[in-house]
Amino acid sequence: MGGDRAAGPTGAHGDGTGRGARVSDLRATLERARPRGVDAIALRYWLLSRIGIFTLVSAGAWLFAENRDGRTPVHYLDRWTQWDTVHYVTIARWGYDGEPGIGQLAPLEAFFPGYPLAIRAVHTVSGLDYVVAGLAISLVASAVAIVALARLAAAEAAPGTAPAALAERTVLLFVLAPPAVFLAAAYTEALFLALAFPAWLCARQGRWAAAGVLTALACGVRITGVFVAAALVVEFLTATDGRRRWRSAPWLALPALPVAAYFTYLHDRTGDWNAWQHAQERGWYRNFHWPWEALANTWEAAYDEKQSTVFAWNFGAEIVAVGIGIALTLWLLRRRRWAEATYIGLQLYAFTTSYWFFSVPRSTLTWWPLWIALAAWTLRRPVVLQGYLAVIAPFAVAFVLLFSNGRWAG
Repeated sequence: MGGDRAAGPTGAHGDGTGRGARVSDLRATLERARPRGVDAIALRYWLLSRIGIFTLVSAGAWLFAENRDGRTPVHYLDRWTQWDTVHYVTIARWGYDGEPGIGQLAPLEAFFPGYPLAIRAVHTVSGLDYVVAGLAISLVASAVAIVALARLAAAEAAPGTAPAALAERTVLLFVLAPPAVFLAAAYTEALFLALAFPAWLCARQGRWAAAGVLTALACGVRITGVFVAAALVVEFLTATDGRRRWRSAPWLALPALPVAAYFTYLHDRTGDWNAWQHAQERGWYRNFHWPWEALANTWEAAYDEKQSTVFAWNFGAEIVAVGIGIALTLWLLRRRRWAEATYIGLQLYAFTTSYWFFSVPRSTLTWWPLWIALAAWTLRRPVVLQGYLAVIAPFAVAFVLLFSNGRWAG
């Protein structure tokens, strides 16, 4: 019996030690997984900015109630179910033919399938509402994109500039950008950037296979991925620091596959190899015009009182955004940053050769050289930061309220 009594405490002690070891292992795992450095900085700004945007949309539902008595706030999800979100959800739920009995609300072939497929997958696995699934994707993807942008900025820090300081400033300017609401909305921006920013980071590290795969996935989300792919090729060809390894070159052709697959699908469905472009033309007037013609048409839309005031105001913003893009491209060329100049320049070519400039402010979110360069400028000249925070950042609130109230916001 004495032996039995002695065994009891020993066994209990052993169980306790095992539980303690497991708890210690879990704590160690969580500690290793805890974001550090620029990642922690980026995620802090991501979290706070998400709280701000979602709270502002909630406030807008109360402040801009549209019912007759003004006593009932607009349903929260309705505030997020605006513009292209409706099209993405339609494709995710019913496919490119649109809702049965209603059909297409817009030429749905203009939208690449990557994001609607992701929405459908999240809905199928989780049972979430389609719009909520889209918002959840953007929530997670925006965190990935912001962390990748912070790492890009830290890697690009010039001598004499603290990498962490540049990363923090870049993220701050990015989350306060006027069109940043689209990183939270059920739009393609967050998912695209969660692929494109890491792709570019991999390219800068000479990891061409990963860059090719990520860019291919980005190409499945939106056509802008093609411009990233072109920039990757230029980056590969102009790399003089030992990153260029010719055996890795075939990976740079991978982004062409999803684009070819989607165009083939559209051809099988419509009999038209150029169905995507024709959809853009029917829905958004993206047929070819010379840049000076596009500028004239945009100027007329902005200032000749032929559009509603909201659209006119946004067409003015389109002109400003194109001007910023041109200045950025020239600056990149002057600094011999050929790949980034290719990326921005190709986008500008696409935007300025349509009937008018359209959706350029929203696309500035994808211009990572802009946010890094602007951050570096504010570190050198504090007055630039003061001007940005005092003059530019407040427009982020305006864009949130415009979008969540069903007004055009770029």
